[in-house]
Parts: sequence; C-alpha cells; structure tokens
Amino acid sequence: MKLDAKDLRAAALYALALAGLALASTNVGSSALKASELLQGLGAMFGLAEPLERNVQAIAELRLWRAICTIGVGAALALSGGLIQGMFRNALASPSLIGVTGGASLGAAFAILIVGGYAPRLVLENAAGFDAVLIPLFSFLGALGTTALVAMIASARGRTSVTTLLLVGIAVNMCVAGVFAAIQFLSLEDWEVSKAILAWTFGTLDDRKGLHCVTVLTALALSVAAIPFVARELDLLKAGEADAQALGVDVARTKRIALVAAALSASAAVAVAGQIGFVGLVVPHLVRLCGAGSYRKLLWHVVPAGALFLLGADLLQRLLLGEGALQPGVMMSLVGGPFFLFLLVRNRREVSTW
Repeated sequence: MKLDAKDLRAAALYALALAGLALASTNVGSSALKASELLQGLGAMFGLAEPLERNVQAIAELRLWRAICTIGVGAALALSGGLIQGMFRNALASPSLIGVTGGASLGAAFAILIVGGYAPRLVLENAAGFDAVLIPLFSFLGALGTTALVAMIASARGRTSVTTLLLVGIAVNMCVAGVFAAIQFLSLEDWEVSKAILAWTFGTLDDRKGLHCVTVLTALALSVAAIPFVARELDLLKAGEADAQALGVDVARTKRIALVAAALSASAAVAVAGQIGFVGLVVPHLVRLCGAGSYRKLLWHVVPAGALFLLGADLLQRLLLGEGALQPGVMMSLVGGPFFLFLLVRNRREVSTW
C-alpha cells in the first residue's frame, strides 16, 4: 500500500496519541514521574543511560513495561479481529466471540498445569528454561485449533453462514468453559494452580516484564508482516469466494495466512495478558466509522487504534476507580457486551434475514 499525505498525517497522530497516553499511564500511581525521568529510565532499561535511583528506576520500569505490554496486547487483539472479520466476511466476528481467545486461554491453562502449577507471572519470568515458551506455544496451538474448527464447521460450499458462525463460536466457548471448570475442580487442592488459571480468565496487565513485551511484540510483528499478502485479497473476497477466484485470488492460501496470523497475534496477547475479549470486535468497527472500510487500509489502522483503545480504556478506569480498578478482561466485557448488543440491534433487519 502506497502512503499518501493522509496516511502520513494519521500515522503522526497515532504516534502522538500513543506517546501522550503512555506518558499519562506511567504517571498513575502513588508517585508521579517526570517525563525526563521516564526517558532516562527507559534508556537505562536498554543500557543507553544511567539508571535512576534504585526505587525510582524500579517504579519506572514497572510502569513502562506495563504501558508497552498494553500497547502490544491491544494492537494484537485488534489485528486478529480485523483478519478474522475479513476471513469470514462478517463484521460481527471477533477472536472472543468465535472462541479464539478462549482456545488460547485453554492452551495456556494446560501449559500452566504441565509446568507444575506455577503462577503465569512466574512461568513467563523464567526465561532460562523451556517454561518461557510453553505458554505462548500452547496458546497458539489452542487458538489455531479453535479457529480452524470454527472455520471448518461454519463454512459450507464456499459460503460462511453468519448464524452458524456465531452458534459455533458460542458452542466452542461453552466447551472451553466446561474444560476450564473441570481443570479448576481437579486442581482445587492446589490453590496456587486454581487461582492462576482463574486469574488468567480475567486478564492481567500488572507486573509485566520485558519477556512479556518481547513475546507479544514479536508475534504482532509477524502478523503485521502478513497484511500485504492478504489485504487486497480480503477486499476481493467481500463479493464472495467464486468472484474472488475468478479475479485470480487463491482463496485457500489467503485464508490460511489470515488464519495463522490471526491466531498468532491473539494467542500471544492471551499468553502474556490472559483473556481480554471484545477488543477485536470493537476496534475494527471504530476504524470503519473513521472511513477506513477497505482492508488495505483497515488492517494497518487497527494496529495503532487497538493499542490506543486498550491503553486509553485501562488508563481511564484506573483514574476513575483507583485501587478498585477492574481486571482488563472484566473491563472489556462490560464495554464489549453492550457494544455487541448495539450492533445486533442496529443491524436487526439484516439479522432477521440470516
């Protein structure tokens, strides 16, 4: 995609907004940090500057890693949502509604059990061993498996039924919830394991470290690299698979790339932050409202827009609720549930024809 003046202005606005929100987010807490201190602390994290005083440096790193991780998770979930909506040709599809994030969370839960019941935070901090990659790996396999299952069942004769898609997604989420309940029941005697798995379903952005950020940003970069290979094809798929094939689109290849990229970005977000739903549903719709309807533009815009959305929502609720702030998965459910209902009501005439 060639960048025009409008795209460059949008990129500059995104960068400024992200910088402003990140700065505000790092100053939420009992002690405020100056912008110069944050820059010095950030430089010290990468060996480019002298570290701040011991306690101040620790506080700066904790807040900076949280902000960076939130940006990566929001961008990854939004991109996954945009890819899934294009693949299914359905603006109501999202990673959480069709079971992608649920499958990733289930994979993470199995990984937690395999490594012996350590809390997810401790598992991801152990970068020296295989534990460091086990949760992202199992999350990816869980997300890929659920997405492939939904795609296989919901598609028939080259056409994806919206009703079947949503029903299959509901069924997959119910199955995941059932397995989660069974795992928690079997692990009740080990409180740490049960608590860790339960906390994973609520999502968390607290106590994030460098490994969390590297995990989600690496997966995000790989998924973004897939955009040039599917963006034009997803636009052509809007008219149907038969028409797209007549125009030279390799439909199977496009779906495979979109499927793997969507599963990779969503699973990485779940691996480092737990289950945070509805970001992949809300953000692409907001981007469309701003005029980016073509997937050649939408897929690029949802990345910074998703980062802004999750970072802004997390900042707002922490400012309003203080120490009573909700976990991000709970917060986004309260936002995304009514938004999904609004979409159904707004499109009820179309829904009645499904």
